[in-house]
Amino acid sequence: MDLPKDRWADLALHPVRIRILRAVAGSRLTTQDLVVLLPDIPHATLYRHLATLVKAGLIEVVEQRRVRGAVERVYALPAHGATLDAAALATATPEDHARYFTAFVSSLLSEFSRYLARDRVDFIADGAGYQQVVLHLDDAELAKFAADLGQILGPLLGNGPGPGRVPRLLATVLLPADQPAATEAAPPAPEPAKRSGQGEKGNT
Repeated sequence: MDLPKDRWADLALHPVRIRILRAVAGSRLTTQDLVVLLPDIPHATLYRHLATLVKAGLIEVVEQRRVRGAVERVYALPAHGATLDAAALATATPEDHARYFTAFVSSLLSEFSRYLARDRVDFIADGAGYQQVVLHLDDAELAKFAADLGQILGPLLGNGPGPGRVPRLLATVLLPADQPAATEAAPPAPEPAKRSGQGEKGNT
């Protein structure tokens, strides 16, 4: 679907479509699976929004199979919703990134919803959290930041499952932020008027 870049969020941020994206994130689901998972959504409404998401490329049909003479489709988020390699970054269009990022955020929503649905949720004990900060970096500082982060994460990525190890999801987003609006410089304060005779020599 050919949409302006600022329309992708509007396309995805519909209550029913958000629920469909969250349900599909991390899974491969058929239409019947979605009907079971989202029983309160009328079937016609579900099918309509699912078709919209597929047409826009926010959900993909990854398999088709015949079941009792009918074609059953299996849906999943786009493969690039989680990570992009260098080749994908080099060739992806802004519209591609809009789809990929929507899938990425949908996956995060799904994981966070699963966490909140646990019988016990303790952000402190679980080491869970989320935050957003702005870093002011020049190109050299950005390169050093990326290198330092890679040095920290690299050894950890090799860890396999083991006693006491808990799978922990780390998601990162790095993009230029808008510059703060420039404020007009205040006009200089007028110099105080000199009092008569102050700072001046008297007449001789």
